Amino acid sequence: MSQSAVEKFVDLIIQSDSPYTNVDRIYVTNLVFRLIGDGFGEATKNESAVDLANELVDLAVSHGKIADSITNREILEDQLMDLLTPIPSKLNTIFWTRYQQSPEAATDYFYHLSQSNDYIKTRAIAKNISYKTKTAYGDLEITINLSKPEKDPKAIAAAGRKKSTSYPVGPLAIENEGYLGRLGYPARSNHRVIRMMINGEPWGFQYSPYAYFGEHAIFLNQKHVPMSINQRTFVNLTDIIKQLPHYFVGSNADLPIVGGSLLAQDHYQGGRHTFPMMKAKIDRPIDLGIDGLEAGIVKWPMATIRLLSEDANKVVDAATKIAATWKDYSDESVDIRAYTDGTRHHTVTPIARMNGDKFEMDVVLRDNQTSADYPDGIFHPHKDVQHIKKENIGLIEVMGRAILPARLKTEMKEVEKYVLGEDNQIAEYHKPWADQLKQRDHFTKGNVETVIDKEVGLVFARVLEDAGVYKWNGSGQAAFDRFIQTLS
Repeated sequence: MSQSAVEKFVDLIIQSDSPYTNVDRIYVTNLVFRLIGDGFGEATKNESAVDLANELVDLAVSHGKIADSITNREILEDQLMDLLTPIPSKLNTIFWTRYQQSPEAATDYFYHLSQSNDYIKTRAIAKNISYKTKTAYGDLEITINLSKPEKDPKAIAAAGRKKSTSYPVGPLAIENEGYLGRLGYPARSNHRVIRMMINGEPWGFQYSPYAYFGEHAIFLNQKHVPMSINQRTFVNLTDIIKQLPHYFVGSNADLPIVGGSLLAQDHYQGGRHTFPMMKAKIDRPIDLGIDGLEAGIVKWPMATIRLLSEDANKVVDAATKIAATWKDYSDESVDIRAYTDGTRHHTVTPIARMNGDKFEMDVVLRDNQTSADYPDGIFHPHKDVQHIKKENIGLIEVMGRAILPARLKTEMKEVEKYVLGEDNQIAEYHKPWADQLKQRDHFTKGNVETVIDKEVGLVFARVLEDAGVYKWNGSGQAAFDRFIQTLS
């Protein structure tokens, strides 16, 4: 006889690493009823936890247990998923026990759990559009981000009149673990954080719910301190890859415009993905005066110095030297200024990984100046490419993976109609670009999507060139060499 969604979900809870066993079956069933209201409902053919949880949420609505809204549904679904997720102490014990087998065994377990309990929104992520585009810098990765959750209209309406709360202090605070959620703030009942020590300080390790690449991880400082880039940062990055050598880890810059969107919380991003920048070759070696250290300028649109050594301390010393020198370095011949009116403009974006038995770190030079000609940023996507990408160029884009806005999915279809001469509703800001394409390319029904995809990728290459402080031309590379001479 077929089981109901409640019975099947209770089976999954008991079979999971939750604290419950078969002796607890009646108790667990009543826990579910507390959340959804009494009643098993009809028999179901669903087997996955996500599908069953969705059925249970529908039951809760039909029972009058919750009002039918996006926020209420998300909160209840995460509460249900929490029942089949180990409590933090047990999860951490399992993780570090498996770590004794291998770091990969530990992260494989945690990653699979974070997917199966729907903390990582695999179904939403699957909606993203992804492809590669050949450029002068290798194959860049293009992603149109369609996984961002739908906003609750009630949350939008309430935002203006609801009194703000300071708990949790932000989306990357460790206090999000198990947080119920509320209007305008995500549900996190099924969220878990691995505790780890990094450079002698307590940090947390979690996955991103809307992952942009394989095993997209976040490392967060348990203290609520702002982002900063200094010697401690480079030590922290190398310490993380010592502990998780199959992952890379990097930090967004610590300044507006060139940094990420969450500068208020010290954190890094990492995971298991080989980005285009990591495949880029050394254009020319450089000597930083440190024995046992290899270094070179990477053939990449953003000014990047690669460091490589079997000794992590030598990589840290070199990165520290680069960052400290760059912080105060100016070269007005190429619009590079360390300070204007006492405001600092220079920082770096560092990315660390293991390369065989060597520590490898890419240090990307960043400058967040603005000017009358470039009010959004001199080294930021310029106006003529902002119809495709106008947001900050953060860590993921620096490494060659574009995270483009969802609007482009429908807007590019209109561009395709436009270049084919069909009726269309093309956005005005795409027309100058589309007119250039019409003059240059021959479009047919058979090739239009492929060509437009390629051209979007080439625009992203231009975006990265705009963000690069040293251009790949004679004056730009001569200026880069002058900076390198100050390091030597």
